[in-house]
Amino acid sequence: MKKWKRRLGYAGIGILLCLCIGLCSIAQSDAKTQQETTCSIDGNKLYAQSAVLMDGDSGRILFAKNGQEQRPMASTTKIMTLIVTLENANLEDLVTVSEYAASMPDVQLHMRKGESYQLKDLLYSLMLESHNDSAVAIAEYVGGEDDKESRDRSREESEKAVNAFCSMMNQKARDIGCYDTCFLTPNGLDATATVQESESGAKTNDGKQDVQMEHSTTAEDLARIMSYCVTKSSKKELFLEITQTPDYHFSNKTDVNEAGTGIVDGSRSFQCRNHNAFLQMMEGAISGKTGYTSKAGYCYIGCVREGDRTFVVSLLGCGWPNHKGYKWADMKYLIHYGMDEYIPFRLSEAELDPSIFTDIPVRNGKTEKIGEACYAKVDVESGEKPEDQSREIDKILLRKDEKVEVTYEKSQELQAPVTMDQIVGTVVYKVGEEVWKRDPILVKNTIEKIDYKWCAALIFRKYFL
Repeated sequence: MKKWKRRLGYAGIGILLCLCIGLCSIAQSDAKTQQETTCSIDGNKLYAQSAVLMDGDSGRILFAKNGQEQRPMASTTKIMTLIVTLENANLEDLVTVSEYAASMPDVQLHMRKGESYQLKDLLYSLMLESHNDSAVAIAEYVGGEDDKESRDRSREESEKAVNAFCSMMNQKARDIGCYDTCFLTPNGLDATATVQESESGAKTNDGKQDVQMEHSTTAEDLARIMSYCVTKSSKKELFLEITQTPDYHFSNKTDVNEAGTGIVDGSRSFQCRNHNAFLQMMEGAISGKTGYTSKAGYCYIGCVREGDRTFVVSLLGCGWPNHKGYKWADMKYLIHYGMDEYIPFRLSEAELDPSIFTDIPVRNGKTEKIGEACYAKVDVESGEKPEDQSREIDKILLRKDEKVEVTYEKSQELQAPVTMDQIVGTVVYKVGEEVWKRDPILVKNTIEKIDYKWCAALIFRKYFL
């Protein structure tokens, strides 16, 4: 009987162990599944051939599918046309239409050679209806060097002015860190051209060779351009005002008479309707631009703001007819992922190691008395140099499972003289392998170098006073 009781006891213990192991395995499996669900996104669910989800405030890429692959971008080009014009021209000026501008293919405002329009009106035509002739008229005006109001430009002169404007677009792209973008047209129509390296957008060029380039960008660069337009440009408010306007009415300012021999008051009126349907699809949508050519497919660049989070999504090659709605499905998928998984975090609030702020000994520095090894000490702090108030990025979006890593480098010893606000080290804030912010470690007080006069004064005080 005792033998059987012992066996039953062992069996019971074995069953309990099996149950515990099983429960632990289930818990670990559930935790792993939950982590995978929380921290992953399936790029195969996207229709777009290239796509990026970006933190619009910091420029951090939260998700990318073929994000650095160069592709044509159709009329999403026009966000750059708009911002370059806003930053470089007077919107009250009158733009006279050339024969070249009037010859652009659909989609058109159907402007006529010799007519004049207010530049501001053409920008609404550009963004709401995506008119290709308006884009060229704008580019000719802003990019032209001489006699901008001339209605008698030759085709060669018009093309020269448009090319100059495209150079401005390419320069702006490089200024904001877009090195895989090449603008050849202001309206986004597909184009290929032989240009100098300096116009290609490449960051490793000397501008001396001719290269064959295509009008193209990458999903990363396009998102970076939109991020600049809505968060960093000095004209961001006006950019948002124009791209958010649902309807806009205007008239041409002057016209040509029927005989074509004189100028008369404007006689034609136009109504533009915003074709960016995403503005009504999702709460918080603040800007965007559609695009399509047979080569580029459906493209879209859009921005959503929710609280203190700004999400930018770029989509290239997102379906071809009859799949016009694919881009909206991709937009919603990426925006919902961003909203569910990313929260704002201020790097300046990260916990710092107290050892960063320990005193640093200063060799040959003046002290109150002659020290053993003539060491003084300085206090240090993390901050900005007074003459340089420009900070690097402070607020970024972090996925729920991510952490900010703070590292630092600091001088272990200094040589006098040491001045207040002298940089003696750096605090580095990283997420993964990417550095997002560097704060200088600064000296809080001044230490002068010892000299004979200082030594004599201390000796005199010590022995004679």
